Amino acid sequence: MSLVYVANLRGNSVSAIDPTTNTVVATIPVGRFPEGVAVAPDGAHAYVTNNADSTVSVIDTATNSVTALIPVGRFPNPVAFAPDGAHAYVGRFFSPGIGGVDVIDTSTNTVTATVQVGNQPFGIALTPDGAHAYVACFVGSSVSVIDTATNTVTATISSPSARTPAGIAISPDGAHAYTANFNSNNVSVIDTATNTITTLIPVGSGPEGIAISPDGTHVYVADANANSVSVIDTATNTVTATVAVGAGPVAVLVDPAGATAYVSNSGANTVSVIDTATNTVTATIAVGNTPFGIAEATAPPTVTALNPTHGPEAGGGTITISGTHLSGAQAVDFGTTPAINVTVVNDFTVTATIPAHADGTVDVTVTTPAGTSATNPADQYTYDEPAPTVTALNPTHGFASGGTSVTIIGTDFLGATAVTFGTTPATSFTVNDDTSITATAPAGTGTVDVTVTTPAGTSATNPADLYTYDPDTTSLTAYPIVASVTPPGPPDINLDLSATLTDTVTGQPAPGQTIVFTVGTRTVCTAITDSTGTATCHGRVAFVEAVRHRQYTATFAGTPALAPATDTAPLVVIHT
Repeated sequence: MSLVYVANLRGNSVSAIDPTTNTVVATIPVGRFPEGVAVAPDGAHAYVTNNADSTVSVIDTATNSVTALIPVGRFPNPVAFAPDGAHAYVGRFFSPGIGGVDVIDTSTNTVTATVQVGNQPFGIALTPDGAHAYVACFVGSSVSVIDTATNTVTATISSPSARTPAGIAISPDGAHAYTANFNSNNVSVIDTATNTITTLIPVGSGPEGIAISPDGTHVYVADANANSVSVIDTATNTVTATVAVGAGPVAVLVDPAGATAYVSNSGANTVSVIDTATNTVTATIAVGNTPFGIAEATAPPTVTALNPTHGPEAGGGTITISGTHLSGAQAVDFGTTPAINVTVVNDFTVTATIPAHADGTVDVTVTTPAGTSATNPADQYTYDEPAPTVTALNPTHGFASGGTSVTIIGTDFLGATAVTFGTTPATSFTVNDDTSITATAPAGTGTVDVTVTTPAGTSATNPADLYTYDPDTTSLTAYPIVASVTPPGPPDINLDLSATLTDTVTGQPAPGQTIVFTVGTRTVCTAITDSTGTATCHGRVAFVEAVRHRQYTATFAGTPALAPATDTAPLVVIHT
């Protein structure tokens, strides 16, 4: 869990506060006169400067116990970590009238360099890129700028109107440094591009501690002599609120969520808890004797929910990640693929643009300086397998009776569960590979869309998937008829006509079809083919017509499934 650590100067201890309950959960003995405290970016260790012992105590935040003691220069006070946690910077007395900064290699807990700075370093802050350390030198009334690559001072910033700078903070974008000037009762705004003071903001009496909100919109200044905290709006560089706290506030901390500020009240042995939304004190916590430096160890992030939980392989949408300890998120990864446009909304919410990824399920993890979220079922995001697409058919048409072997070309066919011609399932199909299916066309008519269905969906219809059913070819056989008449014969004679219709594609008779029988231009009768494909009907025709034409015609007009056919047969009239 997250803990707030407070160095108790005259208590020779550090109080660990649970911010969820605002109670002290541990008191950790350290060296004499602990003054400054800083927590490593990964939250695993807190470094405490013991002013009277010239040492730094290293606290394991998992056990709240001291695991190492680092010798440093005389009278160490401020301490700050580089953003990558590889080095810690400790301000201390170097020699009369001169200050120094000891550079600690945190992997070995040894001092690897000492940088001479102004007199009596009282505050240290690192730029977000870790390239520079800004050191507020109290007695020297200056700010020393250290190039961390060379451990040399590259600039010294001072102004007669900015005396005895104590605390210092850097804006999240690294563009500005803010110093609390104790004897000038103001805050300097330093342009870090030019290392010049651009603005002086009046605040309460004896400003000492200073902190900036994670979003950079507000600066909080502990006014030690005024028993208050000045709240500065960084957009206007004006004080917009003054919050009364305990006696002798000397240090202030804003939590990673930006929702709460903690103030060490050295004269009251308390910590004030400020709701930054209302700028009111919501709790007062009793701690050790003379609380001074204050810092927070943030727990690794957790991911508790995603919205959405699935999407296309192409990515591109925005995902909202819910969880805890998300402030300071440096990366969001989908499996091993990094997301872009990572935005920290607050300590509980991060948004990002979903990257492209092959189909499947991945864990979405968030990385902050305190670590990377542990994977769990709630962080799983599924890249949906894309629905299949049909891009070509071969052939594009076949007989209405079906049976044509059709090769379907497209994408994402693996796992296909159905192939449909219009609304009729294919007689059979075989998935050859992810881009090819061979299907047997069912019976049908007209022009239809051929679609493929997989667990990911059904292919969208398009002109490339159109399949046209051609009518089956047919043959019609009319049978000769002999009609007997006795002269001079009646004006009309009776005829019994028949013809058989066959589907020549299937070789089967074509039942249920209409056959029209004519002699000349006259329709004699109409009949429906039976199960054998034969149509038989009885009709009358004028004797003279029968004698003149001596044949009749059987005609099948055709249907969408069967092509038209016609045939003629002899009509023999015998005089008896």
